[in-house]
Amino acid sequence: MSKEISPQYDPKKIEDAIYRMWEESGFFSPDKFARPDRDRDARKPFTIIMPPPNASAAMHIGNAVGVVLQDIMIRYKRMRGFKTLWLPGTDHAGFETQVVFDKKMEKESRNRFAIPRDQLYQEMFAFAQENKKLVEMQLRKLGASCDWSREKFTLDPDIVQKTQEAFIDFYKKGLVYRGERIINWCVRHQTALADLETSYIEKKDLLYYLQYGPFVIATARPETKFGDKYVVMHPKDKRYAKYKDGQKIDLEWIGGPITATVIKDEIIDMSFGTGVMTITPWHDAVDFEIAERRGLQKEQIIDRQGRLLPIAGEFARMKIEEARPKIAEKLRAKGLLVKIEGGYEHKIAVCYKCKHPIEPQIMPQWFLKMKPLAKPAISAVEKGKIAFVPPRFKKTYLHWLKNIRDWNLSQQITWGIRIPAWFKNESRITNHESRDNKTEVYVSMTPPEGGGWMQDPDVFTTWFSSGQWPFFALGFPDGRDYKTYYPTDVMETGWDILFFWVARMVMLGIARTGKIPFKTVYLHGLVRDQDRQKMSKSKGNVIDPLGVAEQYGTDALRMALVIGNLPGNDIIISEDKIRGYRNFANKIWNATRFLLLHAAVPVPPKKIRYNKSDRAMRARLKKLTRDTTADIEKYKFHHTADQLYHFFWHTYADKVIEAMKPRLAAADGSREKETAKALLLEYHTTLIKLLHPFMPFITEEIWKHLPKSEVRGRRSEVGLLMIEKWPK
Repeated sequence: MSKEISPQYDPKKIEDAIYRMWEESGFFSPDKFARPDRDRDARKPFTIIMPPPNASAAMHIGNAVGVVLQDIMIRYKRMRGFKTLWLPGTDHAGFETQVVFDKKMEKESRNRFAIPRDQLYQEMFAFAQENKKLVEMQLRKLGASCDWSREKFTLDPDIVQKTQEAFIDFYKKGLVYRGERIINWCVRHQTALADLETSYIEKKDLLYYLQYGPFVIATARPETKFGDKYVVMHPKDKRYAKYKDGQKIDLEWIGGPITATVIKDEIIDMSFGTGVMTITPWHDAVDFEIAERRGLQKEQIIDRQGRLLPIAGEFARMKIEEARPKIAEKLRAKGLLVKIEGGYEHKIAVCYKCKHPIEPQIMPQWFLKMKPLAKPAISAVEKGKIAFVPPRFKKTYLHWLKNIRDWNLSQQITWGIRIPAWFKNESRITNHESRDNKTEVYVSMTPPEGGGWMQDPDVFTTWFSSGQWPFFALGFPDGRDYKTYYPTDVMETGWDILFFWVARMVMLGIARTGKIPFKTVYLHGLVRDQDRQKMSKSKGNVIDPLGVAEQYGTDALRMALVIGNLPGNDIIISEDKIRGYRNFANKIWNATRFLLLHAAVPVPPKKIRYNKSDRAMRARLKKLTRDTTADIEKYKFHHTADQLYHFFWHTYADKVIEAMKPRLAAADGSREKETAKALLLEYHTTLIKLLHPFMPFITEEIWKHLPKSEVRGRRSEVGLLMIEKWPK
């Protein structure tokens, strides 16, 4: 024990050294530290698989929230003696990393489409590895007490192989198919996008009213209308009662005379426009669904580069923005433009990275049938096998799964895990689809015998591999860790990826292992600034977690990220808030200095005699301990941290210490003085333990200086607070 403590707390001088001490101790690993002598339940493992940060860039403040919350759980359970495993890892982040790397190449005047695939992949792998090192450094800076000996990457050879094997297994079971369905297509990035990779923006457009035979239709996209052969209306719309389903109508259209077919369908919104519309199945998801149900023809109007095809006549090869006003003029000249209304407000889907409008396309892609996978995932939650924190997300989860659609697994990028499928006679025309060739398909890790086979150049969406992360990371199916630590205990992540990741982990976990992947889902909110604005670089309100940790100390940042952070609610964070908890760290440090000045040596039990007020004070401490334990068990971290903050500052430091000063001034060796010293030591020691999961650095540093006490009991063999026994 050292009695020397600096006059001021300087996190810069101690945090890196403290973390090295923790890591070198080996106690982040459950193999070295498991204390069944603690609590009755301590023989059980407690496992969290870290949601892997993207290897595309440094972590942001939102990532830091999750890391801190997970670390609190792990440190608490470790002090309870559980066999705790927190397995870290990083995600190759498919499309996300591809976009970041594309920007890097643009600055270098390079284009990924001009670089050989193998070369591009190796460059991106090196890029991801550098970012991975940065993420690992950030995790250490945040105090993450994860088991680095088990660290995984979603492009580790074993995970690549297992991802491909899962695809083959699903294919053999009839759950994977290659089909032509409508997908989200980003014209700029030349790839299909997952739903999570699209966002919606409000947009004001012109609304064009067009004469379509006896009907007037309204559209914001006249450029898609060249192939419209079907006119659709609601079967109960009295305005069009005289028209029969399947009726043929001859009319003049953009390119000349056509024959249109009447379709009656209840999907039509009778209140929009004139209540009648033509459909463009190739370029609209709703129209596609109508065409699929009714067996209607689908014709491509716009290619994958965002240019009009020859069906558009003189407008062929034009970009949409250029063609639209010219098409309107042609319609006007033909007497088919009824009117144009301005200020039409609607939402359009855009790529979440480049903000370019999504151009829906029908493409041959690999799909996974979701309804058979959703059924057991629904049952698991309805039967209470998986709990949500907060509980309200259970309803959201169930609603989404009960309305789930087949999942597009394919992306047209280089970065990721190649799909283990082989084609013969495959047509790969970039501008539009060709059905001249009949493709032979073979699904396997290796191609069949004979020449002419080409591996599918597409890769899996990153959500397919990360959706199997909990059991892949543990060595499914035969690994010792998988048999010991699966199912895991808690999955902590943001509420915004409940559908896209959490639900898919549940579905894929049950489908592949027969078990739920985790027992509890803890969902934190999005981080916003003090004006409740979403943080973004363009707004200039982004907080760099490393920057503020360097300035104010990691413990201050951790407390700022926890207090006020109700599960499922957005989090308000500001530099002022972080600065306030730096002051709290200083308060703890100064209280420690006072303690060591007056109670630097243990007090023999025979010297202690508690009065009525002392017993009441000790009872308050016991209650605080019980309440803290109960709150952590119930995932009320925000409440726990706030209670500890106020108790330490306003009760212990401001009242208890002040009340003890007259007793500490009593004669040396007197029971009055010795009892006061014992009480201070008991209070201080207990509070430092309770605060450790939340503020690990300063509490660990203080622990080195605290005297051994009979009240506190036996120290751990190596003197580390992180493995001390949790107070009762």
